[in-house]
Amino acid sequence: MAMKIYTKTGDKGSTSLIGGTKVPKSHLRIEAYGTIDELNSFIGLCRDHLTDEHARTILKDTQDRLFVIGAALACDPEKETKMAIPDLKEEDVTVLEKEIDTMNETLPPMKFFVLPGGHPTVSELHIARCVCRRAERCCVRLELENHPIEPVILQYLNRLSDYLFVLARYTAHLLQVEEIPWKSRS
Repeated sequence: MAMKIYTKTGDKGSTSLIGGTKVPKSHLRIEAYGTIDELNSFIGLCRDHLTDEHARTILKDTQDRLFVIGAALACDPEKETKMAIPDLKEEDVTVLEKEIDTMNETLPPMKFFVLPGGHPTVSELHIARCVCRRAERCCVRLELENHPIEPVILQYLNRLSDYLFVLARYTAHLLQVEEIPWKSRS
């Protein structure tokens, strides 16, 4: 028999963190891991449209890391969990940095701000970058409101948004799509 997807336990606007603590669905921790889930979905969409196999592999690995981050954010930091939650590692940040450096070697230097667009895949990567920045802001708010999270999560999200920006530029380069410079009206 198939497992039911609905539990009806959240029908009144609350949910449980890993560890059992009930919180409102509007809690910042829920907002943070919900935004990570949204980011993961956008990255899946980007993967579906990219043709560069190496980038697709990196994004698949990124989706795995985002599940790790989501699980960490879903845990009540005050309670010991019986589940084994995998850790994000410094090496995960380093992988993104190396990928950024490698792509930048083939890209022309930036001489202007770039407007998102030019090709649907490029635009989707920019959307993912923006969602990543929002997820990062949610995590920073958690920290500021005394809901501790692992520092490597903030580092990873910061680097991931940089990676997505460079990947958007790199994808435009591979697709031979001109970057759209932002030109001030003044």
